[in-house]
Amino acid sequence: MSHTMNRREFIKIAGVGASSLAFATPLFDFSKGEVLAPDTHPGMYSKRTPTYCEICFWKCAGWVHTNEAGNIWKITGHEDDPHSNGRLCPRGTGGVGMYNDEDRLKTPLIRTGKRGSQTFREASWDEAFEYIADGLKKIAEEHGPECVALFTHGSGGTYFGDMLKAYGSNNIAAPSYAQCRGPREVGFISTYGEGVQSPERVDIRDTRCLVLIGSHFGENMHNGPVQEISQATGKGASIITVDPRFSTVASKSKFWLPIKPATDLALLLAWMHVIIYEGLYDKEYVEKYTYGFEDLKAHVAGMTPEWAYGITTIKPEQIRATAREMANASPRVIIHPGRHVTWYGDDTQRLRAVAILNAILGSWGRRGGYYYPEKVSFKSYPHPPFPKPKRTWKDAYPGQYKLAGLALASGICDATVPTTERDCSFKGWIVNGTNLIHTLPNQENTLKAIDALDLMVVIDTMPMEITGYADVILPECTYLERYDSIRVSPHREPTIALRMPAAEPKYNTKPAWWMAKGIAEKLGLGHYLPWKNIEEKLDWELKQVGTSLQEMKRIGVKKFEREYDDLYPMEDLADFEFNTNTGKIELYSTAMEDEGYDPLPKYTHHEEPPYGYYRLNYGRAPMHTFSRTANNPNLTDLMDENSVWVNPKVAKGWDLKNDQYVWLENQDGVITKTPIKVRVTERIRFDSVFVVHGFGHTNRHLSRANGRGASDADLITRVHTDPVMGGTGMRGNFVTFRFEAGEEVSS
Repeated sequence: MSHTMNRREFIKIAGVGASSLAFATPLFDFSKGEVLAPDTHPGMYSKRTPTYCEICFWKCAGWVHTNEAGNIWKITGHEDDPHSNGRLCPRGTGGVGMYNDEDRLKTPLIRTGKRGSQTFREASWDEAFEYIADGLKKIAEEHGPECVALFTHGSGGTYFGDMLKAYGSNNIAAPSYAQCRGPREVGFISTYGEGVQSPERVDIRDTRCLVLIGSHFGENMHNGPVQEISQATGKGASIITVDPRFSTVASKSKFWLPIKPATDLALLLAWMHVIIYEGLYDKEYVEKYTYGFEDLKAHVAGMTPEWAYGITTIKPEQIRATAREMANASPRVIIHPGRHVTWYGDDTQRLRAVAILNAILGSWGRRGGYYYPEKVSFKSYPHPPFPKPKRTWKDAYPGQYKLAGLALASGICDATVPTTERDCSFKGWIVNGTNLIHTLPNQENTLKAIDALDLMVVIDTMPMEITGYADVILPECTYLERYDSIRVSPHREPTIALRMPAAEPKYNTKPAWWMAKGIAEKLGLGHYLPWKNIEEKLDWELKQVGTSLQEMKRIGVKKFEREYDDLYPMEDLADFEFNTNTGKIELYSTAMEDEGYDPLPKYTHHEEPPYGYYRLNYGRAPMHTFSRTANNPNLTDLMDENSVWVNPKVAKGWDLKNDQYVWLENQDGVITKTPIKVRVTERIRFDSVFVVHGFGHTNRHLSRANGRGASDADLITRVHTDPVMGGTGMRGNFVTFRFEAGEEVSS
């Protein structure tokens, strides 16, 4: 299927979001289609302060505009920021809704009823800190400090992480690793000796061919890449999209391959077969930089497009045509590694295949492929060395997940459920900015773990499902009301960005740095966080790189010169040594082989949906980030519930109609807690359904989100764990339809 790209069409969904927010303000001049300058309406806003966004991991830098009364009015992109290029996505512009949300957590709370009952009493900050410190001291005395773990998402994790390390534990887990990007990093490290990083080091703006496998650009709204896709296609670049769903970016692609889910690795291997056996690979690059090419060639000898057709349902001529499209663009081609890549349990091997395919096309370290990012060498405020823990999370899994580079959130959760096989299960959780009920797969297991805890502390801006299970809830002020760590980003140019408060915190809320320091003081560990306040800490750190807090408050973003001219180190086939065992790009991975894993990726068959069931696929919407924005008053105006995409053939068999509400039931008999609206569309394969993640909240304190849409997380009870690094493959779940909650139906 072939399509032409129109830049304005591609970004219009972001424009709709931005204009919807602008529509309500008198400063939008509809006759000119522009926001009026401040002096047009004196007093509407009188100052701007720098920030970087906290609504998604891209952390775009921007300006927060406040009026004479000190109220936050709007947020705009920072013109010098390589993440945003002066433009924000709908979520970024809607960040002010987080600040204004009347459902925000407002004061510290201590649980009075059983966990999950949502019964709390208000407490002072001092009482809350005393409660937490007493609980942590008790765990340390009875079990050791290593039996406490931190789950964190967001900037505040830096401070709670330092507090935990001072306490004596380094069990710090971000769900974004085991539940999202971990297999990608391990797969690329096993091939190139280094990972993709964040933001991803893809040179989209100069590419000639972009291959997307399950990446929903235009819907996940990663700001920088979406802008660069528009730039690249404006210069004639082609897009190949592999997705069982006709996504936004698929509609703008030269080729859309509606692949059978769970067969992506077979397609990747068939592409390698075509490129190698038709002599389309970059011969000089492969000869100079790679190890194991002959092994790879023999490995894919029988993996022809005809072989792959029987697995993927993609016709052989389409496989050949798309392989040649990539080769014709080589080396300015990107087979994109994606971000949420925990699908079927063989994900590290699938991402190894992606890395290998990029290597034989010569794109790593070349313009239009993968560039070499650089970041500012940033020193942290000096403190005493942290005590060395006696145990880590890996002790719970001897001989497993050997290539995991970071702690596994799911692994810590599993190791919290009591068992006779471990000396110490985890006894305390500190949960910062991540709704583990919607984030971790297998909710029943998560609730078992929580029930076994001696202490659970939750830090968040909003009441979420996870806050209902906390012993203590600490209300964090929003990112618009606080200082935070300096954003130090690897990019084409080393760049730093400042976040500072644009207004005083509403209610009785506080920033993470203040909380972490307060708890550390109660534990007698204040000397590990020795700065008087955050301004002192930031100013000291900024002066080490030749700037200051005063300068950054004025400019917001500062760019630095690259230390070396190595943005594209392999552009002219210059000598280069990779950080691998062989010093080369390992098509045949010795690191994988040494640890007992397949050195070359192999396709394995995955289970099929039972009769009357459909594979559950999930993804994103451009105006929401996971479950954290579902109650945002600005963003719910754009989308207030999700729907389930159903192919017309399936809808006919079940007699489903557009906008009809149904419940979904998975293969284990688990039913969504709330119903979901049907969307009948040709844009999804007959063997799958699709829902946007992040809806179906059941916390009654969320006045806009409670009960709206359904949660895909309810249905993810079957997990295929990646043996290489422990990533949680979550796309092996299948669903059917119910017309009434709790009542069986048949098609």
